[in-house]
Amino acid sequence: MKILYDWLKEFVAIPFSPEELRERLSLVGIAVEGVSETSAGPLLDLDLTINRPDCLSHYGVAREVAALARSELRPLSVKLAEVSESAARATRVEIECPDLCGRFTARVLRGVKAQPSPDWLRQRLEALGQASINNVVDATNYVMLELGHPMHAFDMDRLAERRIVVRRARAGEKVRTLDGVERTLFPDVCVIADAARCVGIGGIMGGAETEIGFSTRNVLLESAWFDPVSIRRSSKTLGLRTEASTRFERGADPEMAEVASRHCAALIHELAGGEVLAGVVDVYPARREPLALELSRKELLRVMGANVPDGEIEAILGALGFAPRRTDQGRDTPDSPLARWQCRQPSWRQDVAREADLIEEVARHYGLDKFPSRLHPSKQPAARLPYALAEDRLRERLIGLGYHEIVSIPLVNEEEDALFRPAGVTPARVTNPLAEDASLLRSTGLVSMAHALAWNLNRGQRSLRLFEIGRAYRLQNGAPEETRIVTIGATGLARQQGVAESARDYGFADLKGDLDQIGALAGRFDWNPETHSWQHPSRSGKILLASAGLRRVGGSQDPELGRWFVTVGNTVIGAAGQLATRVAERFKLRQDIYLAEFGLDPFCNGFGLARSGRKYQPISRFPAVERDFSVILNDGTSFAAVREAIAALGIAEIISVEAVDLFRGRNIPPGNFSLLVRVTFQSPEVTLTEGQLSDFSSRIISALEQKLGATLRTT
Repeated sequence: MKILYDWLKEFVAIPFSPEELRERLSLVGIAVEGVSETSAGPLLDLDLTINRPDCLSHYGVAREVAALARSELRPLSVKLAEVSESAARATRVEIECPDLCGRFTARVLRGVKAQPSPDWLRQRLEALGQASINNVVDATNYVMLELGHPMHAFDMDRLAERRIVVRRARAGEKVRTLDGVERTLFPDVCVIADAARCVGIGGIMGGAETEIGFSTRNVLLESAWFDPVSIRRSSKTLGLRTEASTRFERGADPEMAEVASRHCAALIHELAGGEVLAGVVDVYPARREPLALELSRKELLRVMGANVPDGEIEAILGALGFAPRRTDQGRDTPDSPLARWQCRQPSWRQDVAREADLIEEVARHYGLDKFPSRLHPSKQPAARLPYALAEDRLRERLIGLGYHEIVSIPLVNEEEDALFRPAGVTPARVTNPLAEDASLLRSTGLVSMAHALAWNLNRGQRSLRLFEIGRAYRLQNGAPEETRIVTIGATGLARQQGVAESARDYGFADLKGDLDQIGALAGRFDWNPETHSWQHPSRSGKILLASAGLRRVGGSQDPELGRWFVTVGNTVIGAAGQLATRVAERFKLRQDIYLAEFGLDPFCNGFGLARSGRKYQPISRFPAVERDFSVILNDGTSFAAVREAIAALGIAEIISVEAVDLFRGRNIPPGNFSLLVRVTFQSPEVTLTEGQLSDFSSRIISALEQKLGATLRTT
């Protein structure tokens, strides 16, 4: 919402400069993004929350300024010169759908002369982004920006029987709106009609057949109030969002309808001449009594932790229109701790409905900086959630590995989500999405991570390591299901250029190594190859979680998911790998991207099992001995298979098996590679003899030869 500083001064004395006003309004919750100069004077650009439709006008903002400055707000009053003939004799209004239209007022002006608007009016409208049409139409827009209530002017001579019927649209009914587009309506749309046809979409846009032109002489001025939910639904379905619909869908003030109509009629009479018929046709089936509210100092002290003087409370609430009245027995005692005030909910503040809301109004204008910063005492003992420790350790490990935590919005584009979504998963769609690219709750966190990496890369950040602990969503047997997930993304350099070492790009081995260190918290991650369409075909696989008390024997493969899988038993919970070029191009990613994801709940279960199974074991007093085995293996043989073959021997003295070096090239037959495996032996009871070590070595070599077809490298 754009507000002209000089226009505000017509309603309230402002003791602040435009920049000072910007700061003060922002401190009371009316965020001002900037101040700029226009031909109509300084302009403030407001970023309003959806619950403040009263500030979608100069008068509404002036009310906030009056509360800030503790000054008087000029009351709305206008002298309207009317002729003796009654408007009720010239037109008639019927409301057939009071649930959609709660009030409709109509004024009649005769003999007007539609022509270009004067310079002062055009200048203000153009400064606020409104195009000037003619003096009659401009008057309706001007009063809307001034008082916040949308209006519409009809060429009365084009209305059949010169009357208005407010009703639901008929099936297949069409109307050509002021923007020149013919629109097909649906039955829940509220339309403004005459005796024969639809002449406008209620609360959104008028029809072209009755628009005001330079030949117009007689005007019917509409000022109505429409149900916010119906306006929001109709606007979204029709794809038509206007200044009027923005105000009505947020909740315009029904009591302002007649006041705005009177002001607009006076302005049209001033600009276009003619005569105003006496009175107004006002059909008001949805009149509401103002809500009674109460504020007590006791509750103010409890909530805010500090006192506010009586004078400040009454000045603030009075300026905002709540009409506070002290009602406790000690009314003559200033700042009594037992003080109570009766207030009335203004028609323009439907968001203030409880005592806590009144306290917020007082606090924000009194100054939140004047209240102590403290936590309220807990009414019940706090307890950590069962998996809090596992999450803490996981987060510590990821940060220690150089990753930065992000929090992303789970609403995503459906086409992008489908790139990562496993087959057979039913996505959770949003019934009324705000935009097409936010129509789905993500089925996997990978799509959000890809967007986060792309956003940073597009802003010059080339080396990234990110993680998110969030949720994925899907429908399971028609019911929504949430899954806690951990998503990891990395790209760029794994090592910066140093004095003694060169820069090195982040690769799949780095991602695998980081995940191995994460898996150590929950026992161990094991790996087997697997691919999926979103991954690079040769840099993908699957992870198996071998937790304490859960010894993995083999692992099931899922051809649909086909990624690095993390499993507990036979349950697939995650994925990792390099992003395929085809998918990377969809996100406009022009460097190698590495992604991983696994379920948080199974990881936490594994963490608990590993922690509970951890027992004290004294460090052996006897020396450890290392033996290196350089073996030639067939391409495609994994280190996991080597480690399993050695572990299957059941040699208790083996305490670790590590891959030290991999070599291809000279003296290595094609289709093979050389792997240097280091095995460490240690006994807790005795020093190992050379005979024992030789026996262990022979058994290891024999197992590798028999199970993997390995040969001992001799050159």
